[in-house]
Amino acid sequence: MKVDYIIVGLGLAGLAFSRELTKHNKTFIVFEDNSQHSSKVAGGMYNPVVLKRFTPVWDAETQLEKALPFYQELEELLGGTYDYKVDIFRLFTSIEEQNNWFVASDNPVLSDYLIPKVVTNKYYGIDSPFGYGNVTKTGRVDTLTLLNDYRKYLEKENLIIYDKFDHEAINLENEDVEYKDITATKVVFCEGFGIKKNPFFKTLPMEEAKGEMITIHAPELEIDFVLKSAVFIMPLGDDLYKIGATFNWDDTTSTPTEKAKNELINKLNTIINVPYKVVGHVAGIRPTVRDRRPLIGVHNKYSQLIVLNGLGTRGVMIAPTVAAELYDHLENGLELRKEININRFND
Repeated sequence: MKVDYIIVGLGLAGLAFSRELTKHNKTFIVFEDNSQHSSKVAGGMYNPVVLKRFTPVWDAETQLEKALPFYQELEELLGGTYDYKVDIFRLFTSIEEQNNWFVASDNPVLSDYLIPKVVTNKYYGIDSPFGYGNVTKTGRVDTLTLLNDYRKYLEKENLIIYDKFDHEAINLENEDVEYKDITATKVVFCEGFGIKKNPFFKTLPMEEAKGEMITIHAPELEIDFVLKSAVFIMPLGDDLYKIGATFNWDDTTSTPTEKAKNELINKLNTIINVPYKVVGHVAGIRPTVRDRRPLIGVHNKYSQLIVLNGLGTRGVMIAPTVAAELYDHLENGLELRKEININRFND
């Protein structure tokens, strides 16, 4: 088999890059071994505001301009619904936070998203003496369903191989890459934290941050927005809410733990006072980078080998933009921005 690209890993990064290849009539094959689970703990929110400090998210406006049409096109292609428009309510804890909100809402970068008033509506089961700040033009992408549907699409097109990619089997003696019975011009690694076992890119400063989330059934809660406080509370429909998420830098397994479950429950109990039942609990490893920027670029010795990784907690926003930038870099010679280029760690 001869293709233009081999893509290793089918998370959001691999999906976004494969769509970029399809758009430009490039051929590819995807290798997926189900070893990474970051999508399980992805809230999937797209939100241009850092809600802890009411500051702009890096490059958010550019990312959203690319991401929203991207997910709409996937809905049309796959016949599913993945993008759910939903506002975020930030629960204020003081008058000072209210004042900071008004200052932030005057920022031209944020003024389209922050409603410049305090929401004083009362919602059953939530104590809100200082009200809420309303972030609008936000939403949730159902990443798990999207990735599952896209896998089925690739299966029908014979574009995916469910097998562990063997880095040692790559032959780089010629201009092309030879891998078993496949010849390709390039290999793009979208392996998440699995990059730490990749001999070509394992020295990149990737860190593993384990995250856990629970799902609760709370018929009396009845909110139709994402509530952000000590944890986020995300409505899923049918009285179900996703609660998350924890961060653990020491445990690198994908096994749910009672400790994290109890941490989420304890924080949740400081926000709501309605009865609920925990009906789900998942864990996964997020690939993160110390400067919170993606890891994009070409191997310093083997130009056929490329990395597209480190999208972090905002992968639904970042993936379409950086996938397009990487394609333009590889095929059209455009320079990658320094803040995403892996060469920034060689300076």
